[in-house]
Amino acid sequence: MSASTTPSLVGAARALLVRDSRLLWRRRGDALQPALFALLVVVLFALGLGGEKTALSKVAAAVLWLAVLLAGLLSLDTLFRGDAEDGSLEQWMLAPVPLAWLVGVRTFMHWATTALPLLIATPFLGELLYLPHRELGVLMTSLALGTPLLSLIGAVVAALTVGMRRSGILVALLALPLYVPVLVFGAGSVAACAQGLDPTGALLLLGAGLAVALVLAPLAAAAAIRIALS
Repeated sequence: MSASTTPSLVGAARALLVRDSRLLWRRRGDALQPALFALLVVVLFALGLGGEKTALSKVAAAVLWLAVLLAGLLSLDTLFRGDAEDGSLEQWMLAPVPLAWLVGVRTFMHWATTALPLLIATPFLGELLYLPHRELGVLMTSLALGTPLLSLIGAVVAALTVGMRRSGILVALLALPLYVPVLVFGAGSVAACAQGLDPTGALLLLGAGLAVALVLAPLAAAAAIRIALS
Protein backbone atom coordinates (compact mmCIF):
# COMPACT_ATOMS: atom_id res chain seq x y z
CA MET A 1 0.00 0.00 0.00
CA SER A 2 2.85 2.38 0.84
CA ALA A 3 4.43 1.81 -2.56
CA SER A 4 1.26 2.94 -4.32
CA THR A 5 0.51 5.80 -1.91
CA THR A 6 3.92 7.47 -1.90
CA PRO A 7 4.13 8.15 -5.64
CA SER A 8 0.59 9.58 -5.62
CA LEU A 9 1.44 11.93 -2.76
CA VAL A 10 4.66 13.03 -4.42
CA GLY A 11 2.96 13.39 -7.80
CA ALA A 12 0.12 15.45 -6.34
CA ALA A 13 2.60 17.70 -4.55
CA ARG A 14 4.68 18.14 -7.69
CA ALA A 15 1.63 18.97 -9.80
CA LEU A 16 0.39 21.55 -7.29
CA LEU A 17 3.82 23.15 -6.95
CA VAL A 18 4.19 23.39 -10.73
CA ARG A 19 0.72 24.92 -11.08
CA ASP A 20 1.35 27.44 -8.31
CA SER A 21 4.74 28.33 -9.77
CA ARG A 22 3.21 29.05 -13.18
CA LEU A 23 0.48 31.19 -11.66
CA LEU A 24 3.07 33.01 -9.58
CA TRP A 25 5.16 33.72 -12.66
CA ARG A 26 2.14 35.19 -14.43
CA ARG A 27 1.52 37.47 -11.44
CA ARG A 28 5.11 38.47 -10.80
CA GLY A 29 4.10 41.95 -9.68
CA ASP A 30 1.79 40.60 -7.00
CA ALA A 31 4.42 38.10 -5.87
CA LEU A 32 6.89 40.90 -5.15
CA GLN A 33 4.48 42.83 -2.94
CA PRO A 34 5.31 41.08 0.38
CA ALA A 35 9.06 41.59 -0.08
CA LEU A 36 8.60 45.23 -1.09
CA PHE A 37 6.26 45.78 1.85
CA ALA A 38 8.82 44.34 4.27
CA LEU A 39 11.53 46.55 2.79
CA LEU A 40 9.24 49.56 3.16
CA VAL A 41 8.62 48.73 6.84
CA VAL A 42 12.36 48.52 7.48
CA VAL A 43 13.04 51.81 5.69
CA LEU A 44 10.23 53.61 7.54
CA PHE A 45 11.54 52.44 10.90
CA ALA A 46 15.02 53.59 9.96
CA LEU A 47 13.69 57.00 8.90
CA GLY A 48 11.44 57.27 11.95
CA LEU A 49 14.37 56.74 14.31
CA GLY A 50 16.47 59.27 12.45
CA GLY A 51 19.02 56.78 11.18
CA GLU A 52 20.76 56.76 14.58
CA LYS A 53 22.98 53.70 14.80
CA THR A 54 22.57 53.11 18.53
CA ALA A 55 18.78 53.34 18.46
CA LEU A 56 18.42 51.20 15.35
CA SER A 57 20.73 48.44 16.56
CA LYS A 58 18.60 47.98 19.69
CA VAL A 59 15.37 47.44 17.78
CA ALA A 60 16.75 45.86 14.59
CA ALA A 61 15.73 42.28 15.42
CA ALA A 62 12.21 43.28 16.48
CA VAL A 63 11.76 45.42 13.36
CA LEU A 64 12.87 42.60 11.07
CA TRP A 65 10.54 40.17 12.81
CA LEU A 66 7.63 42.58 12.46
CA ALA A 67 8.44 43.18 8.80
CA VAL A 68 8.44 39.45 8.02
CA LEU A 69 5.27 38.86 10.04
CA LEU A 70 3.34 41.68 8.36
CA ALA A 71 4.57 40.67 4.91
CA GLY A 72 3.22 37.16 5.41
CA LEU A 73 -0.05 38.55 6.73
CA LEU A 74 -0.42 40.70 3.62
CA SER A 75 -0.87 37.68 1.34
CA LEU A 76 -2.66 35.44 3.81
CA ASP A 77 -6.19 36.13 2.59
CA THR A 78 -5.31 34.85 -0.90
CA LEU A 79 -3.92 31.54 0.35
CA PHE A 80 -7.04 29.54 -0.57
CA ARG A 81 -9.42 32.18 -1.89
CA GLY A 82 -8.44 31.85 -5.55
CA ASP A 83 -8.95 28.11 -5.41
CA ALA A 84 -12.34 28.55 -3.75
CA GLU A 85 -13.48 30.98 -6.44
CA ASP A 86 -12.47 28.82 -9.41
CA GLY A 87 -13.67 25.55 -7.90
CA SER A 88 -10.23 24.03 -7.31
CA LEU A 89 -10.93 23.38 -3.63
CA GLU A 90 -13.79 21.08 -4.55
CA GLN A 91 -11.38 19.17 -6.79
CA TRP A 92 -8.93 18.96 -3.89
CA MET A 93 -11.62 17.33 -1.78
CA LEU A 94 -12.29 14.77 -4.52
CA ALA A 95 -8.60 14.04 -5.16
CA PRO A 96 -7.26 10.58 -4.28
CA VAL A 97 -4.79 12.11 -1.82
CA PRO A 98 -5.59 13.53 1.64
CA LEU A 99 -6.80 17.12 1.63
CA ALA A 100 -4.41 17.88 4.49
CA TRP A 101 -1.49 16.92 2.24
CA LEU A 102 -2.53 19.42 -0.43
CA VAL A 103 -3.07 22.08 2.24
CA GLY A 104 0.44 21.41 3.54
CA VAL A 105 1.91 21.74 0.05
CA ARG A 106 0.08 25.04 -0.54
CA THR A 107 1.28 26.32 2.86
CA PHE A 108 4.85 25.41 1.95
CA MET A 109 4.46 27.35 -1.28
CA HIS A 110 3.16 30.35 0.63
CA TRP A 111 6.17 30.23 2.96
CA ALA A 112 8.60 29.77 0.07
CA THR A 113 7.26 32.78 -1.82
CA THR A 114 6.79 35.20 1.10
CA ALA A 115 9.09 34.33 4.00
CA LEU A 116 11.99 32.57 2.29
CA PRO A 117 13.05 35.56 0.13
CA LEU A 118 12.97 37.75 3.23
CA LEU A 119 14.95 35.17 5.16
CA ILE A 120 17.61 35.25 2.46
CA ALA A 121 17.58 39.06 2.50
CA THR A 122 17.80 39.29 6.30
CA PRO A 123 21.60 39.88 6.41
CA PHE A 124 21.22 42.82 4.00
CA LEU A 125 18.24 44.25 5.88
CA GLY A 126 20.13 43.78 9.13
CA GLU A 127 22.93 45.94 7.79
CA LEU A 128 20.42 48.69 7.04
CA LEU A 129 19.36 48.61 10.69
CA TYR A 130 22.90 48.19 12.09
CA LEU A 131 22.07 44.76 13.52
CA PRO A 132 25.06 43.55 15.60
CA HIS A 133 26.77 40.71 13.78
CA ARG A 134 26.77 38.48 16.85
CA GLU A 135 22.94 38.51 16.81
CA LEU A 136 22.56 37.62 13.14
CA GLY A 137 22.91 33.86 13.62
CA VAL A 138 20.25 33.75 16.33
CA LEU A 139 17.95 35.97 14.26
CA MET A 140 18.31 33.74 11.20
CA THR A 141 17.64 30.63 13.29
CA SER A 142 14.57 32.15 14.92
CA LEU A 143 13.20 33.23 11.54
CA ALA A 144 13.91 29.79 10.03
CA LEU A 145 11.88 28.19 12.82
CA GLY A 146 9.26 30.88 13.25
CA THR A 147 8.26 31.78 9.71
CA PRO A 148 7.03 28.27 8.78
CA LEU A 149 5.06 28.28 12.04
CA LEU A 150 3.47 31.59 11.07
CA SER A 151 2.50 30.18 7.66
CA LEU A 152 0.96 27.08 9.24
CA ILE A 153 -1.05 29.12 11.73
CA GLY A 154 -2.09 31.46 8.95
CA ALA A 155 -3.26 28.53 6.83
CA VAL A 156 -5.72 27.52 9.53
CA VAL A 157 -7.05 31.07 9.80
CA ALA A 158 -7.30 31.43 6.01
CA ALA A 159 -9.18 28.13 5.81
CA LEU A 160 -11.64 29.25 8.48
CA THR A 161 -12.52 32.38 6.50
CA VAL A 162 -12.32 30.98 2.96
CA GLY A 163 -16.10 30.91 2.61
CA MET A 164 -16.52 34.57 3.53
CA ARG A 165 -16.39 37.52 1.19
CA ARG A 166 -14.04 40.44 1.89
CA SER A 167 -12.53 38.73 4.90
CA GLY A 168 -9.15 40.49 4.74
CA ILE A 169 -9.64 42.43 7.98
CA LEU A 170 -11.13 39.40 9.71
CA VAL A 171 -8.12 37.28 8.72
CA ALA A 172 -5.79 39.86 10.27
CA LEU A 173 -7.86 40.10 13.46
CA LEU A 174 -7.88 36.33 13.87
CA ALA A 175 -4.25 35.75 12.94
CA LEU A 176 -2.48 38.51 14.84
CA PRO A 177 -3.28 37.24 18.38
CA LEU A 178 -2.04 33.79 17.35
CA TYR A 179 1.12 35.32 15.89
CA VAL A 180 2.03 37.14 19.12
CA PRO A 181 3.66 34.15 20.93
CA VAL A 182 5.78 33.38 17.86
CA LEU A 183 6.87 37.02 17.69
CA VAL A 184 7.64 37.10 21.41
CA PHE A 185 9.81 33.99 21.35
CA GLY A 186 11.43 34.88 18.03
CA ALA A 187 12.40 38.44 18.89
CA GLY A 188 12.98 37.42 22.51
CA SER A 189 15.66 34.92 21.53
CA VAL A 190 17.62 37.69 19.81
CA ALA A 191 17.09 40.02 22.78
CA ALA A 192 18.45 37.32 25.09
CA CYS A 193 21.52 36.97 22.88
CA ALA A 194 22.02 40.76 22.97
CA GLN A 195 21.98 40.65 26.78
CA GLY A 196 24.51 37.83 26.91
CA LEU A 197 21.92 35.21 27.88
CA ASP A 198 21.34 31.80 26.34
CA PRO A 199 18.67 31.98 23.59
CA THR A 200 18.36 28.20 23.32
CA GLY A 201 15.16 27.99 25.38
CA ALA A 202 13.19 30.33 23.13
CA LEU A 203 14.51 28.63 20.01
CA LEU A 204 13.54 25.20 21.37
CA LEU A 205 10.03 26.46 22.07
CA LEU A 206 9.79 27.71 18.48
CA GLY A 207 11.01 24.34 17.23
CA ALA A 208 8.49 22.49 19.39
CA GLY A 209 5.68 24.73 18.16
CA LEU A 210 6.75 24.12 14.57
CA ALA A 211 6.81 20.34 15.09
CA VAL A 212 3.28 20.38 16.53
CA ALA A 213 1.98 22.71 13.83
CA LEU A 214 3.42 20.56 11.04
CA VAL A 215 1.20 17.72 12.23
CA LEU A 216 -1.93 19.50 13.39
CA ALA A 217 -2.23 22.66 11.26
CA PRO A 218 -2.82 20.93 7.88
CA LEU A 219 -5.42 18.66 9.48
CA ALA A 220 -7.19 21.60 11.12
CA ALA A 221 -7.10 23.66 7.91
CA ALA A 222 -8.44 20.73 5.88
CA ALA A 223 -11.31 20.29 8.35
CA ALA A 224 -12.07 24.02 8.17
CA ILE A 225 -12.14 23.91 4.36
CA ARG A 226 -14.59 20.98 4.41
CA ILE A 227 -16.85 22.87 6.81
CA ALA A 228 -16.65 26.07 4.73
CA LEU A 229 -17.55 24.26 1.51
CA SER A 230 -20.24 22.02 2.96
